[in-house]
Amino acid sequence: MTLLDGPGPDIAILADDLTSAGDGAAPFRRGGLPARILFSAPALARDQGVTAVDLGSRVLDEAAAATRTERAARLCAASTMLFKTVDSTLRGHVAAEVGAAWTGSRRRAVVIAPAFPAEGRETVDAVQYVHGVPVHESDYAHDPVHPVRCADLAALFPDAALAGPGRATELPRLVGAGGLIVWSARTDADLDRLVASVPRPDDVLWVGSPGLAAALARRYAHPAGHTAPDIPRALRPLVVVGSANPATRRQLAALHAREDVQGLAVGDDPARTAEALRGLTAPVLTLRTPDARRPQRDAQDLVRSLAAHVRTLITERRADALVVTGGETATTVLRALDVTGMDLLDEPEPGVARGTPLDRPALPVLVKAGGFGDDDLLLRLCRLVRTPADQGEPA
Repeated sequence: MTLLDGPGPDIAILADDLTSAGDGAAPFRRGGLPARILFSAPALARDQGVTAVDLGSRVLDEAAAATRTERAARLCAASTMLFKTVDSTLRGHVAAEVGAAWTGSRRRAVVIAPAFPAEGRETVDAVQYVHGVPVHESDYAHDPVHPVRCADLAALFPDAALAGPGRATELPRLVGAGGLIVWSARTDADLDRLVASVPRPDDVLWVGSPGLAAALARRYAHPAGHTAPDIPRALRPLVVVGSANPATRRQLAALHAREDVQGLAVGDDPARTAEALRGLTAPVLTLRTPDARRPQRDAQDLVRSLAAHVRTLITERRADALVVTGGETATTVLRALDVTGMDLLDEPEPGVARGTPLDRPALPVLVKAGGFGDDDLLLRLCRLVRTPADQGEPA
């Protein structure tokens, strides 16, 4: 099967937030296909490559999320491959959105495989783990917006057939019979075996995290002669942190240990925050929401305030690149800049998408999922965005 044959976006990806859209598209971009992220689901242009749509459904209530997902799946139903992302820690309206996407897609069967082994997210006997801990007992159980209550995919999808590497030979029959299939995987090889065992990938609505996207890309992505534009060196990147995940906060602390980094937290007084921002002179700036977790409404107000300050800094040319953590934060920030989508350039690290906005092509943007990466990740991303492709590390 060649994914570059026929009309329509060859691969359509439906995501509930921006980081999921980037994570889903990045492996195909790495495989040589052009990739674009959109912030809405129009009647998609019939272009070759990958079109990932950030539906923004994670912040909606369950009924609204399902309605938006089904509508987008109908628009993308003619795509050669249709991929519905889910968070590898099962945050969001997982069951409702998968059901809605299946209805809209008109695919014969659904294969659900949320494992992301490279980041320690494994599915064992249909239970989702993060670094050996069931996700409902991990830090993600305390997510201020979508706390994870259930790690058991069999409970989320009670009608699903449960399968794994030991039952790979049964997949053609299970797909042919239609229905939901939950696939347990601990390694990338387990995901590769899943993809290789499905005879016709266009019969299936694929549901998973970056681990499954990477397995599909390894088997089906074919270079299309697409060359990404040069990425300009940033003179003053702005790191924007809206995620309260402990991993991101450790990364921010490591960044602030450097003398060439200054930053502040947005507060309840926007005028005071704006005045403090004007006093920052370091080569790398950071702007964050407070460390303490807030109720959902307060957290959303702070992110909107964060986005307004980012718009001011970019408009006044006091920053020329963005490194943003948290999908909802990134979407809010980019919408405040009147951005409607991004051309995806690459995935410099797992869980990190780098692109240029369709509406501001000279502004490099890196978007990182909140819970991904070691403590030095933000340091590396700032170094990356400040370094031209043909030069070494900046002084």
